[in-house]
Amino acid sequence: MFRIIDCHCHAGKGDGLTGPWDTDAPLERYLQWAQAAGIGQTVLFAAFHSDYARANAEVARLVATQPQRFFGFAFVHAQHDRGRIFHLVQTAVEQYGFCGIKVHRHDGRITREVCDVARAFAVPVLYDVMGEVSAVELLATEYPTVNFIIPHLGSFADDWRAQLALIPMLERHANVFTDTSGVRRFDLLEQAVRRAGATKVLFGADGPWLHPGVELEKVFALQLPDAATREILAGNFLRLIRNRRRRALPPAGQTGAGIRAVPDTGRQDPWSQKPGDAHLIF
Repeated sequence: MFRIIDCHCHAGKGDGLTGPWDTDAPLERYLQWAQAAGIGQTVLFAAFHSDYARANAEVARLVATQPQRFFGFAFVHAQHDRGRIFHLVQTAVEQYGFCGIKVHRHDGRITREVCDVARAFAVPVLYDVMGEVSAVELLATEYPTVNFIIPHLGSFADDWRAQLALIPMLERHANVFTDTSGVRRFDLLEQAVRRAGATKVLFGADGPWLHPGVELEKVFALQLPDAATREILAGNFLRLIRNRRRRALPPAGQTGAGIRAVPDTGRQDPWSQKPGDAHLIF
């Protein structure tokens, strides 16, 4: 029996109307599918939104309904939220108990501000590069203490070149990871695990629109030893959030003086106690 954490699921209402990704991400059917597949815990973050403070608060309400079931990531817009990213993440981490940051290139390319805040709180960043994997090299080298999860092996759009180019970066950089969500080129997923190792890959489904049971089968189809499968299904994610800070000093240039940096105390987290085009932007 494996502990299974889905590291990639949207939730809540968007305020756009161009597709499901910015309109609505209902969890009812996803949760039914996840339960049937044996997925015990899920990372939630917002659908696309013009006001991520509001969207993150909605996700926080969902997380609070089942705090042993859900983790939360703070979604931020690297451009529109410029100058307030520290405060968005501070609220998410200190008040909501969130444990990571989500950024999407569809909104805007990741910035130093985002990376500085991630470093301050020691939380991972799940950054969808939409095939622009060359940016990962810069992120990994400029911010070696920040862990970056690059979902979809670098491209939800099946960009074979981008996915292939990400694999050496997984090998080369200790702080670069990927997730399995939406990866249809199974040979490249196999290659990523073979070359970079199972410790660099996380299970993700990209719910609620992709079926988590279908996505989970890809992990089992890799036919890895049980120990490696456990890393992909839960162990890698838990390590990435283990050393997060619940309080942090704002990075240089950010306001908020007087906030004291407080590292984790080592107490057990309750979570650890229980087992372009429309198709381009999930």
